[in-house]
Amino acid sequence: MAAGARLVVLGKQGAGKGTQCLSLSHHYVVTHVSTGDMLREAVKQSTALGLKAKELMDHGELLGDDLIMEMVSTRLEESDIKDRGFILDGCPRTVEQAKMLADFLAPVDLDLVIDIEVPTSQVLRRLASRRVCVDCGANYSLTARPLINWTCDVCGGEVVQRVDDTEEAISRRLEIYELQTAPLIDWYQSRGQLAQVTGTGAPEAVTKRIVRAIEERRNRKGGRFS
Repeated sequence: MAAGARLVVLGKQGAGKGTQCLSLSHHYVVTHVSTGDMLREAVKQSTALGLKAKELMDHGELLGDDLIMEMVSTRLEESDIKDRGFILDGCPRTVEQAKMLADFLAPVDLDLVIDIEVPTSQVLRRLASRRVCVDCGANYSLTARPLINWTCDVCGGEVVQRVDDTEEAISRRLEIYELQTAPLIDWYQSRGQLAQVTGTGAPEAVTKRIVRAIEERRNRKGGRFS
């Protein structure tokens, strides 16, 4: 079994973070912690957080740092995380969130931050085509449809276009990313924790690039992370 890891995956919405996090979670046998999935579940359950999140996500907005980090820190305290590690997908989104995460994890910091680089034009095409199961969250697209009538192959749920995948909401999310999230790249680079990986091509090829970057980091640390 591969050694565990404590990773963050960055990239524009539609860069393939969810797909790569799932592959990495299987490879390193660690938990994939997706803030997007957690928020959508809260929306589905109509919790107080979910109702607020729905209003913001429908308009392509992001939740406040304190609320997001409260949700994430609670999840990272659970036993499956403490035993093996985690892959964070969707958090941190801002430098402030990154500082809060580092404080929470201290004295043991992240092992590596992966930035998946995909051109904005390709991201826009991916998001406009994306479809998702309302029950289990499985992803499809206009070119990779379910086998039967937009019914999920995994659980039988309805496959739809997310309300936050409209052109207006997509453009707003990318604008927010450039303003708030892109500076994370410089922040993590300055800390020597960043590896940038090209996210174009087949998902399996992207996974191999990411694993290679992680293992190169591990080897530089004498066969283990810090």
